[in-house]
Amino acid sequence: MSVGGAYGEPAALIVAVHAQPVDGQVNTAVIAALSSGLDVRKADISVVAGHTGRTKIIAIQTDDEISLRERIAVLLAS
Repeated sequence: MSVGGAYGEPAALIVAVHAQPVDGQVNTAVIAALSSGLDVRKADISVVAGHTGRTKIIAIQTDDEISLRERIAVLLAS
């Protein structure tokens, strides 16, 4: 799995995982990848749209939005 790079305009963060699109395995893998890449707990990340598609909208709960935005900016630029 990897997290980094941008796609489209406005930029979307690229998350690549190797999971089967069965029983939510991809969503679980995306959450794990984002957790690792953004240094947030898996429990604080949820898929809010795109559960069965390639493009997903993710919600992340955090008390430090500024640091999270900075980490996302670094990953988008990589």
